[in-house]
Amino acid sequence: MKNVIGIFLFSILVFACKQESKKQYEYEDDVEKTETIQNKIPTTAEAIANANGFENWKKVKEIKFTFNVDRDSSHYERSWTWKPKKNEIILTTAEDTIAYNRANIDSTALKADQGFINDKYWLLAPFNLVWDQNSFTSEHQLKAIAPISSKEMQKLTIVYKNEGGYTPGDAYDFYFEGDFKVKEWVFREKNKKEPSLITTWEDYNDFNGIKIAKTHNKNEGNWKLHFTDIEVVTE
Repeated sequence: MKNVIGIFLFSILVFACKQESKKQYEYEDDVEKTETIQNKIPTTAEAIANANGFENWKKVKEIKFTFNVDRDSSHYERSWTWKPKKNEIILTTAEDTIAYNRANIDSTALKADQGFINDKYWLLAPFNLVWDQNSFTSEHQLKAIAPISSKEMQKLTIVYKNEGGYTPGDAYDFYFEGDFKVKEWVFREKNKKEPSLITTWEDYNDFNGIKIAKTHNKNEGNWKLHFTDIEVVTE
């Protein structure tokens, strides 16, 4: 059973495990990017971030959330406390609690940090479109067919560069309508043509100005990724 869980968790980790440089992840740098995009016409990526409350990121001092995956009869979860101003992370699972600072990651914290980057990406992918903007190329299509609903939507494709991060070279297709909130997305490992994972973005809630899609259902099978115990503490 441990081997099965290990394989499953690895498959989840591979999806969306993006890491910018430590400088890019520092809170002050994120605030600077927030203020910059407010003073010019936003790109498509920035418009998506803004639709999810990116202008309020500079007020955030702590985020708590639990990352859950339900698959058939199995359930997995891990909880996070993140203080972006201090770069401090606390991981809590049924087996362990690990606290570390992203400015000083040792071998013990490395595996936890890989999990954090994955889970945070799912939670705040629209914001990563700004935080990671120097790490990918992008293409915007005004008309595209969303893979799950078959509705006509807009599509933003980003392809990460082949260096840096935990899983370089991956691609993501974001599907959205006129409100610029992501409705569906596709992950393509190493920018392959065939999708590696397709899910919905639904159950949006507002947490002190930060808008988060709490639920992601896969396009097939009994699989759901969802967030619980979300708390956004602002100044």
